[in-house]
Amino acid sequence: MDIYEDARTVSRADLAAWLRQLASQLDASGQVFYGAGGTISVADQVRCELEIEQEGPDEFAIEIEFSWVNPKPAESPKPAEAAAADEAPAPAELSTEAADGD
Repeated sequence: MDIYEDARTVSRADLAAWLRQLASQLDASGQVFYGAGGTISVADQVRCELEIEQEGPDEFAIEIEFSWVNPKPAESPKPAEAAAADEAPAPAELSTEAADGD
């Protein structure tokens, strides 16, 4: 699923400036800013890929790709389950109540 894509023709100097801006964002905040106010946080450890291709006699491409998986947070009991566990009588209390009722 694509979140954002932008393709355009720019000068080599503008490309270099954009790469420096991207590097500054990663270094300063760990985020990449895109589009009209979009941001994505980049994990501390990423997989990096650099691919250089010759697509024709006079046509070349360089692809830079970064990918990562965000760690899943540790699961804690849901508030309702935790409250129910706190309110439930202990097994000893259950057997005492059953004996009193007979």
